[in-house]
Order: sequence, then C-alpha cells, then structure tokens
Amino acid sequence: MKILFLTLALLGPAAGFAQQPTPAPGTGQQPIVLRPGHMQVQAHPDANRPDRAPVYPGGAEGLGLFFLEHIKYPAAAQAKQLSGSVLVTATLNADGSVTDPKVARSLSPECDAEALRVVPLLTGWQPAMRRGRPIAMLIQLPVPFGGAGEIKVEQVRRQPKRR
Repeated sequence: MKILFLTLALLGPAAGFAQQPTPAPGTGQQPIVLRPGHMQVQAHPDANRPDRAPVYPGGAEGLGLFFLEHIKYPAAAQAKQLSGSVLVTATLNADGSVTDPKVARSLSPECDAEALRVVPLLTGWQPAMRRGRPIAMLIQLPVPFGGAGEIKVEQVRRQPKRR
C-alpha cells in the first residue's frame, strides 16, 4: 500500500506537466485559454487573468449573425472561390468596444482588409471582469468568409408513430 502511494506521489506531478499546453513560440510562457463556463476565481491569480470571460450579446450565435450581416465578401476572393477564416486579434476595452485589430492568420489581402474593417464595428460586449471590475483584454476572433461560418441545419421530417 505504501508503494502505491509513493508511486502516485512521484508520478502525479509528472502527469500534470505532461498535460500542460506547449509554450507560445518565442515567449517561454504558457498560453492562457479562457472558455466561458470554465472560469473560476483564484486565491492568488495572475494580474492579467479575468474572473469572467468577455461575452458578445447573443453569444456565438449573435456574433455569427453580426458577421453574416456586416461582412461584404470581396469580389477578388469570390473569383478565387476562397473559403476560410481570418483570425484577428484585438483589444476588448473595459467599455465593451473593440480597438486595435490585427491579422493573426491571413486568408487573402482582400479578406484581411474586410475583417479589419468589420471587427471594430463589434460593440456592446460585456467585458471581462476581474474582482467585480471590467478590464481590457486581448481577444482572438475568427472572421468567416465564403461559407466557412455557415451553420448547416438538417431538417428531418418525423413520421407519426403507427399503432
């Protein structure tokens, strides 16, 4: 029994390190991945880690509808039949506005320019919260082009049960 506890005590920390995400290239620090519903208040958190993640009105559906209404698919990208997402990083301010957008992953120059035009129009965010106060934070948004963000809903006709 002592051997089992000793083995677990020695392997436990090693298993924890094996599950850690790899550091971001060139920074030497572990990336922080924030997901709604998985936030928790910590006794001694990092100075930049929020207690609550930012939320767009309507959640992911509201964000998708916003992009659907505001993105103008560039003609050059349409001619090339480009499909995919432009990954944009931006600062979400404490007042819920988005500033300083930058392209983190490009699709094409035309799509990149359109994504940079649309992202600052995203207003009304509920900002990230830290100890009950809104804080500014860096966010990443995938901006879909060419059907990359379409939601496909399959409607199934249900047959009435036969008796």
